[in-house]
Amino acid sequence: MVTYIIRRLLLVPVLLFGVTILIFGMLQFLTPVERSALYVRDIPKTERQVDGIILKYGLDKPIYIQYWRWLVGTIDPVTGERTGGILFGDFGWSRTGSQPVAELISTRFPNTLDLTLWAVAPVILVGIWLGVQAAVHHNGFIDQAGRIFSIVGTSFPTFVFGLLMLMVFYANLQWFPPGRLSTDMQAVVSSDSFKTYTSLLTIDSLLNGRFDVFLDALRHMILPILTLSYINWATFLRVTRSSMLETLRQEYVTTARAKGLPERDVVYKHARPNAMISVITLAGFTVVGLMGGVVITETVFDYPGIGKAAAEAAGQLDVVTVLGFALFNGLILIVANLVVDILYATVDPRVRLS
Repeated sequence: MVTYIIRRLLLVPVLLFGVTILIFGMLQFLTPVERSALYVRDIPKTERQVDGIILKYGLDKPIYIQYWRWLVGTIDPVTGERTGGILFGDFGWSRTGSQPVAELISTRFPNTLDLTLWAVAPVILVGIWLGVQAAVHHNGFIDQAGRIFSIVGTSFPTFVFGLLMLMVFYANLQWFPPGRLSTDMQAVVSSDSFKTYTSLLTIDSLLNGRFDVFLDALRHMILPILTLSYINWATFLRVTRSSMLETLRQEYVTTARAKGLPERDVVYKHARPNAMISVITLAGFTVVGLMGGVVITETVFDYPGIGKAAAEAAGQLDVVTVLGFALFNGLILIVANLVVDILYATVDPRVRLS
């Protein structure tokens, strides 16, 4: 197992290098003048200023020199200060956020992570449970109902379902509002008495003993969580059902039943663990999608996460910010793939030997 993990860890730098090459290659579609916006807060007023930026950051140099400077930045020979360099957290300046891209990500990502932590359990666990029940009751009423639910869920556009939730639970019932916090609770969070420990609002509110802030934050996340859950439940149901049906037809399951084992043990102790390989893949990429920012859901519910920030940047053609988010999402995807590979080896030891 240790050898397997080490092999996977050795692949991480290679994958990261590939991601940086891809993102840098996308930057090459821009002219040196357009790429100069990566390093400045204000648009240069004269052609001489633009030429100065291009010369300072080597945007007219050969591509391998540009890549190295983009990767590690440049050091001023007089002051010794480093400028640029994505390895040092400098992703450029965000016009839409009016701040460095790294700061925009660090500000918005905790909100998305907070939503992910509360959404991942209902999304994955309930979806797997529905798929197992549909497979166990194959061709029965539960299975047929699950098929209808899956078809409707996968064909229902996210923004339509989100708007429907807003109309019912906010416009009509006034139960669950959009946004992140109510005005009163936002004032509490912004006050000096509220201490930030993790940047995750629900956790920090509990650590501060402000249960009113916690409940208000959770109330604002109910509709996004419900929307994400419904759309993903349909996918998890279909994948889990298919994998479980295939597993339940295996000879070792038939043998277990022939030995007189209770059906519950056959399903949950023998069949379900071996049916989880494909489900683990789906779960891993679902978490990646949530952590990378669910653009449509966050936009519909005006939730200030990283997905909404990316949508705003794309809408204003803020290329630097969009590519910064793309690089960040690539990093999340690589880490998630590593975790999924380790879970593979844990669930199915044969993976470690292949």
